[in-house]
Amino acid sequence: MKLKDSGKTAAEIKALTKKYLIETYERYDFICERAEGVYLYDENGDAYLDFYGGIAVNSAGNRNAKVVSAVKEQLDDVIHTFNYPYLIPQALLAEKICTTLGFEKIFYQNSGAEANEAMIKMARKYGIEKYGPNRYHIITAKASFHGRTFGALSATGQPDTACQRGFGPMLPGFSYAEFNNLDDFASRITGDTIAIMLEPVQGEGGVHPATPEFLCGIRKLCDEKNLLLLLDEIQTGWCRTGEVMAYMHYGVKPDILSMAKAIGGGFPISAICTNSEIAKAFNMGSHGTTYGGNSVCCAAALAQITELLDNNLAAAAKETGDYLMEKLRALPRVKGVRGKGLLVGLELDGPVGLAVKHNCLDRKLLVTLIGDRLIRMIPPLTVSRADCDRACAILADSIKAA
Repeated sequence: MKLKDSGKTAAEIKALTKKYLIETYERYDFICERAEGVYLYDENGDAYLDFYGGIAVNSAGNRNAKVVSAVKEQLDDVIHTFNYPYLIPQALLAEKICTTLGFEKIFYQNSGAEANEAMIKMARKYGIEKYGPNRYHIITAKASFHGRTFGALSATGQPDTACQRGFGPMLPGFSYAEFNNLDDFASRITGDTIAIMLEPVQGEGGVHPATPEFLCGIRKLCDEKNLLLLLDEIQTGWCRTGEVMAYMHYGVKPDILSMAKAIGGGFPISAICTNSEIAKAFNMGSHGTTYGGNSVCCAAALAQITELLDNNLAAAAKETGDYLMEKLRALPRVKGVRGKGLLVGLELDGPVGLAVKHNCLDRKLLVTLIGDRLIRMIPPLTVSRADCDRACAILADSIKAA
């Protein structure tokens, strides 16, 4: 919708937002009226270089043409009908994901948190049914982030942050160990443990990649102890880190995998994948979803994944990400640069992150902030070296002005 068609001024739209919406994010002070490729455009037509990509969602570019076409076509057929009849986009997308990743079964959900809830439920039910009523304990990582619904929130290893404070006791059955510390994870395994749940790269926790020794060691530990390895690839999946899925960097494979964000091209869809044996834990009535596997969302996801794979955007993410990180290391006040592919964190040498973020906005560059000194960049994977050069120039000016 364009501002001119709304019957409102920009100030009135902002006022309505402030009046009626429960706000849990700091707004950028512009109206996003249009998006294309690696840019967002405000109500005046000014372009903003998009280095947050809808938070790792718009990986094939904002408003990708193939996704738009697939959605328009599907809107003329079926919008929503629930999961009673067979649905063509559901089936085709299931085949695409399972054959690409080498899994046997998939279950659709609507968001990353819901996918992780489903993964947790499946692991717990599998453990209880296979081993006994107490086999539901899951070990996750400190500083992890798995979602804001109560199961996923309880799995999130951030007890001292705003995402958990004030909600009362977290759900039992979880414990936290230090990320990239294999011995700490091993020490927390009990006779009731059924799974270890990890992100291959901690995104919200500060852009920390797992070391090969750690993730390979966790896979071996799970095999030795008859535990399931649950990998949360909500933010890292579908070409973001330089492989189709981040676990592929390490030569391991999870028992259950969650995915969201990039698969939908901007539409709300997520999923978990697993093998046929573990999938039996979800029998009739044990789990469900009204919108999961929605026809329009599945059509969008099929187009999005096809674009990511056919254009080899995993390789592009690796090449461009390496280039970007090298350029970032030359900026002033940089303590460190880390990441994989185009999931990149720029750590500053002091608590000036908020000022830098605002300065970037003033200069038409959009980035996100973690804590008070980590600038996170997760742009569309179609971003060019010239785009990276421009972003680095803006960041340099923004840091100097902070």
